[in-house]
Amino acid sequence: MSRGRALAALAVTIAAGLASRRWPLPGLLAEHAGDALYATAVFFVLACVWPSARSRTLAAVALALAFAVEGAQLLPWPWLVAWRRTRVGALLLGQGFQVADLCAQVTGVALALAGWWRLSRPGAARRPGSHPRTGRS
Repeated sequence: MSRGRALAALAVTIAAGLASRRWPLPGLLAEHAGDALYATAVFFVLACVWPSARSRTLAAVALALAFAVEGAQLLPWPWLVAWRRTRVGALLLGQGFQVADLCAQVTGVALALAGWWRLSRPGAARRPGSHPRTGRS
């Protein structure tokens, strides 16, 4: 996938994450959408930084980073707790470890991977109804 497509996917993911905070979804989606979208965003950040990486590698690294951030929520270091109390810190680091958040992050990386495969397919940039070889209608 090109950096441009990865950047566009990242922008859509960030917009969806901010929208999910502004207009909460119902039920469990409200509670876990942010965690899933966070992991999705990590995947697409990595795709921007490392566009030649294999999708499985991006998924593994994104999941490891998301799990590390979630695990860091267990750390009681005063400077880290203070940063988590800020708006930016809360959005980037979260607040309060929950095992269910790990499941949401797995879902988010799986969605990112599905999107990656969809956008990386040959002809993904073609207009609907265009000729497969020429790109013309």
